[in-house]
This record gives sequence, C-alpha cells and structure tokens, in this order.
Amino acid sequence: MTLFDSLILGIIEGITEFLPISSTGHLIVASEFLGIEQTSINKAFEVIIQFAAILAVILNYPSKFTFSHINLWTKVLIAFLPIAIIGFIFSKQVKELFSIEIVAWMFIIGGVIFLIVEKFYDEKTTHTLDVEDVTYKQAAWIGFAQIFALIPGTSRAGSSIIGAMLVGLNRKTSAEFSFLLAFPVMCATTAYDLLKHHNEILVGANLLNLATGFVVSFIVAFLAIKLFLKFLENFTFVAFGIYRIIFGILLLIIF
Repeated sequence: MTLFDSLILGIIEGITEFLPISSTGHLIVASEFLGIEQTSINKAFEVIIQFAAILAVILNYPSKFTFSHINLWTKVLIAFLPIAIIGFIFSKQVKELFSIEIVAWMFIIGGVIFLIVEKFYDEKTTHTLDVEDVTYKQAAWIGFAQIFALIPGTSRAGSSIIGAMLVGLNRKTSAEFSFLLAFPVMCATTAYDLLKHHNEILVGANLLNLATGFVVSFIVAFLAIKLFLKFLENFTFVAFGIYRIIFGILLLIIF
C-alpha cells in the first residue's frame, strides 16, 4: 500500500462511514481498483482508519461523552451487545463473506429495503425526536437490526438507521443514534485488530500510511457528519437507496 492509496482510502472512509452506503463495501471495492491485496495487515489498516472516523463523533458531540449521559450510553451499550456477541462467535464465517459479489448484492438489497421503508415511513407519526428519549426496548431492537451489518456491503449505519426508523425514531435521531452506536462497535473492532497485528502495523513503512489515512479519515468524517445531518433536514433516504442499487448493479457488471 502506497501513501497515495492510504490517502484515497482515508477520504472514502471519512465520507462513507456515517452514510448508509457501507464504508466497508466501498473500501473493498476501492482496494480492488487500486490493486491493494486484502491481507490481514491491510484489513487492519482499514479498521483503524474507520476508528479515526468514529473519533469525529466525539468532536461533533462532545457534550454526550460525559457522565451526565450515562443513561444514554447504557442504551447504546444494549444496542452494541448483539453485534458484539454474534460477531465474536461467527468471526471466521464473517471474514469468509468478504467478496465483491456479496458486497454488490447487499448494496442492491439494502437499497431496495431503504426504498420500501421510505415508501411507508411517515415522520409525522414518529414519537422519538431526541437520542436521549430512546427507550431500552428501542435500543435493543436497533441492536438486533445492526447484526445484519456483519454481512459486507450491508452498512452498519444503514442497518442501525433502518432499525431505528422502524421502532419510531425520526430520521435525524436515527442517524444520531447510529453515530453514537458506531463508537463502541469500532472501538472494540480496532482494539481487536491492534492486539492481533500490532507488530506488523507499528513499523516504519506502515506507520506513515496509517497516520495519513487516520488524519484524513478523521477530518473528512467530521465534515461528513455535519453535511449528512443538514441533508436530513430537507431530504429522505431515498437518494441513498437509489445510489445503493445503481452502485451494486455496476459492481455486478464490472466484476
């Protein structure tokens, strides 16, 4: 992996991590185009720049990361547990699913689901307008919905947002809860990969690439969160559903 590769991957990760279009799927596709072999080290690099994007959540929501919001984080933890447990138990099987074809089909399926949900979704009937008001039951259902994100191309943000909308959160609150939920998910994933590959990652040649991807991902993700929330003030998720379907079809044609 070159410095240019790490720059491109950092930009892609920063843009896609919080959008319901699968950052992992885009990174897999970008790696194919750039000719980056999906070694365990390069996969760990991708996870770590994903963690950089997650840190942008802290900068956007500093007040949420205090002890005064312990109740909120208890709910976030409840939503985190399903994917943590299933992901740990079936980690080997999940890794075997990483392929362009699976990513493409999950892009299409996810896009169709977004269009169907938006067809019947009425934001005027939603009753949860703030992440602080999310109930424990809602958090649990969102957590179960997030399990589908273990399939490459599904999108962690997409599955958790869909789950949130289905249990009564409005679009903006669904997105914001998804942002916060990303924090424990990526912290756990990053810690695991660092422990597993720390000798290979923390060496001279990899360190510069890692630092470049990390910083770029963080800055781009910070801006992406703000623009995404602004977008949701006036638009629905239909555009993302259409994008997913088109992108998935193009992948099937190209590969």
